[in-house]
Amino acid sequence: MKLTVKPLKQKDAGRGLAAVDRAAMSEMGLENGDYIVIDGKNGGKAVARVWPGYPEDEGRDVIRIDGQLRQEADVGIDDTVTVEDADVQPAKSVTVALPQNLRVRGNVGPHIRNKLSGQAVTQGQTVPFSLGLGPLSSMSGQQIPLKIAETNPGGTVVVTDSTDIEVSEKPAEQITGEAGAGGGRETPSVTYEDIGGLDDELEQVREMIELPMRHPELFQQLGIEPPKGVLLHGPPGTGKTLMAKAVANEIDAYFTNISGPEIMSKYYGESEEQLREVFEEAEENAPAIVFIDEIDSIAPKRGETSGDVERRVVAQLLSLMDGLESRNEVVVIGATNRVDAIDPALRRGGRFDREIEIGVPDKEGRKEILQVHTRGMPISDDIDLEEYAENTHGFVGADLESLAKESAMNALRRIRPELDLESDEIDAEVLERLQVSEGDFKDALKGIEPSALREVFVEVPDITWNDVGGLEDTKERLRETIQWPLEYPEVFETMDMESPKGVLMYGPPGTGKTLLAKAVANEAQSNFISVKGPELLNKYVGESEKGVREVFEKARSNAPTVVFFDEIDSIAGERGRNATDSGVGERVVSQLLTELDGIESLEDVVVIATSNRPDLIDSALLRPGRLDRHVHVPVPDEEARRAILEVHTRDKPLADDVDLDKLARETDGFVGADVEALAREASMAASREFINSVSPEEVGESVGNVRVTMEHFENALDEVGPSVTEETRERYDEIEERFDRRGAGVEQEEETIGRTFQ
Repeated sequence: MKLTVKPLKQKDAGRGLAAVDRAAMSEMGLENGDYIVIDGKNGGKAVARVWPGYPEDEGRDVIRIDGQLRQEADVGIDDTVTVEDADVQPAKSVTVALPQNLRVRGNVGPHIRNKLSGQAVTQGQTVPFSLGLGPLSSMSGQQIPLKIAETNPGGTVVVTDSTDIEVSEKPAEQITGEAGAGGGRETPSVTYEDIGGLDDELEQVREMIELPMRHPELFQQLGIEPPKGVLLHGPPGTGKTLMAKAVANEIDAYFTNISGPEIMSKYYGESEEQLREVFEEAEENAPAIVFIDEIDSIAPKRGETSGDVERRVVAQLLSLMDGLESRNEVVVIGATNRVDAIDPALRRGGRFDREIEIGVPDKEGRKEILQVHTRGMPISDDIDLEEYAENTHGFVGADLESLAKESAMNALRRIRPELDLESDEIDAEVLERLQVSEGDFKDALKGIEPSALREVFVEVPDITWNDVGGLEDTKERLRETIQWPLEYPEVFETMDMESPKGVLMYGPPGTGKTLLAKAVANEAQSNFISVKGPELLNKYVGESEKGVREVFEKARSNAPTVVFFDEIDSIAGERGRNATDSGVGERVVSQLLTELDGIESLEDVVVIATSNRPDLIDSALLRPGRLDRHVHVPVPDEEARRAILEVHTRDKPLADDVDLDKLARETDGFVGADVEALAREASMAASREFINSVSPEEVGESVGNVRVTMEHFENALDEVGPSVTEETRERYDEIEERFDRRGAGVEQEEETIGRTFQ
């Protein structure tokens, strides 16, 4: 039967499987686990085990195989292959050869048999195989090339649980491939299955590069020139270079790589000559791909660069890409993470025809990337990759690879005491026991932060709503503003409602505004960027605004993000009031306004600002659509004080006579910070009393008997007083009324304006 080749899903790659759609399986009389021979049009053959196809392939006559099998059958994606039932014998014995640099002591056969069980192998074939972790996988991508030296019986056989695996004394490098499925063919180092979370981008790259090289007649028929170049751009670590490698491996094309700084020379004309040579070589070996990594280093904007060499190199690159001589079947791929630094002349049609952004992966993409990196890893069954994909906002592919690597290193550290590092060989039994556990992953996650947020990354605080006493109304309003849009996006979509942009929390000092922001950051399960107002201000013109712009740029590219401005009144004062600061404050306010409510929309980014002087903040910031929720964090009432006392005495050894209700009544006017100071002072008094009453030697034995009594609290009340006066409290109540009135006033004003225009 003839079927069309498609790539396999990331998690199933490397296991010798072919996912065939169910209709084709029943037509050929195949069952799950049968073996088939895949015949490519160029004479390549591969044997694979049948697996039921994915639901989306139903009735499409599709066969999904990974890069290894495509290489053996000598086919590319979208090629047609002939598939027939294979008569495959179970193997009595298989001799395998390990690479020369791998030294393992003991019987590694059972370990290899477990990994290859159910896989069809042929003499001379190279099977990528994952043996262990850390120093054992010195080969790239955690895979070791295992050579099948001999099989009994001959031909293609299946490794079963009763197969005898022997390790050849000759290393794999000395055994030459013999005839057979994919005999002697090199394993591709990167295939499409090694790229996770970039399906759409990969499809665009293939459309630009594969189609013109495989079927130039399509473009001739349409009467158009095939595309000349593709520019891949995006944050570092998202997989731009990896994608270029995979495309070069999958297409049978000549691949040449230009590393920017390599071609730069101090001698006049030499840089251009080297660039010309690369393109000439590519044309001689067409179809070819020229890959320029970090293209911004050799093709910066000519108006902004001081060096003469860079200008000449840019001019040479322009004429090579779009000169008088046509470039037949040569495609240029450029990769950069600073797309705006490239000369604009390169970014027009006919040179780089398509710019493809490779962004930070979403949850589904992160799950695919984790599946790629844990594919060859012995991970325990209780690890739920979906959970890790959910908790790694802002992580790019390189960060997720570090996470997998670090968790593997944690597993290695656990068994390191049993390893004899002095000996040349490692015991096979120790390898058998090597397994990555849930704990290894959790420890690794603590130590890795998203690379795109490194400069502004703040450790998400471990404060929960339970650590915030009282303030129930305030907590509820914050939950609605920040957590609901992230947790229930479908409700907001159905109601055609935009989530609020920002929240201003105001109130007297010490009422718990910053504490609430910390709890929100933790509960929202999102990235958290903390900006202390004054640190943005800079003496140079334009630098302060640039700081604000960069904060929001980072927040947008790593959404969902909470941006927290502490003491916002210090950078967003009323415009026109201060004539002494050279206007920097006014420019920062303007920049903040455009970021919050400009042409570029803030998707999944919420701003929380705190202030204890809301009357100083520019009124334009406080209108709906910017900081549209104004939450007064008031001086706590008796009930709230009781809750705060509970939080601060939760882990203290209290005596039975301590009456929190009575203390809550006696602390009228106390804010959260005062209550905390009261609890601390009472504990200090109890500690002082205890330390003075026993000798230093007895402290360790009798410390368990210390109690904080009501008397200690009564004495502490004489020391600690309320920090907020009645006058201050009234002022904040007035401000709250004014905010409420202002909200109503704005609506009335808008109505009046509307009537005037009508």
